[in-house]
Amino acid sequence: MTPCLRYGYEEITVSHFGSYSDDFYVNMHLNTEMELPSNRDTVLHFFEQLQKYYPTMRNFYGRERGEYVLEEDKDLGYYRWATVEPKRVSSGYVNPAELQVAIDQCLNILDLVPHTLSMSPLDCESLNIMYGFDYTYRGNQNEVVAETLGLPPAFAKLNELPEASLLCQEPNVQFSLDSDCRTQVRIGVETRTTAYHIRNGEFPEEQLSVYLTVRRYGSLDPGETYVSAIQQLAETCQSLMESYLIENILLPLKQRISIQ
Repeated sequence: MTPCLRYGYEEITVSHFGSYSDDFYVNMHLNTEMELPSNRDTVLHFFEQLQKYYPTMRNFYGRERGEYVLEEDKDLGYYRWATVEPKRVSSGYVNPAELQVAIDQCLNILDLVPHTLSMSPLDCESLNIMYGFDYTYRGNQNEVVAETLGLPPAFAKLNELPEASLLCQEPNVQFSLDSDCRTQVRIGVETRTTAYHIRNGEFPEEQLSVYLTVRRYGSLDPGETYVSAIQQLAETCQSLMESYLIENILLPLKQRISIQ
């Protein structure tokens, strides 16, 4: 069994959210104020410790601008990945069997970073967790979003103009959860339909995406850890999923796309 960390926090009990879309993924990003150690021994030590948790993460390679990646094979359609960049540590799990497995991965990585990458609680520019949902759709995705989620009343009449074609409909809302705006939530929709597709009437099979991101800014509070911070963000994501996102965005989009 894969080791995981609990730290006394209430375990997230939702089994998974993958049934609401074609693909579901959980991404975590920790951005730092100072550059992270980039020497060979430090980077390899971090990934070696991570691999002890997840032995199937064996594909290691470097990208431009000092980014290093460790990931699983992608052939099965579900896989883990992690990266170390000059000022960011990231990880993700695409199509996890259960949500908690993806959260555990975030906990394990954030438990490693203080001692493997010399990361202080002070050196946090921002920390976020994102739930992503992809729908495979061939057609004008902007029209699908407008039909399903609607247009703002002040703009709805514009869609009735003669020969009008909606070129972009990507609703995006961002709001704060505290008075000093340290913890923020973003809910956004991203379409891949372009003017070229509409002009030629040829729509490739592309992904229509919905993103729920909860982000906090600034150094950690006294006594707080990266593990406890991400756990709180994940619990906020779960609450927003259950109280809003599933019923008002994910299920309507799934139902609309299924009748294509």
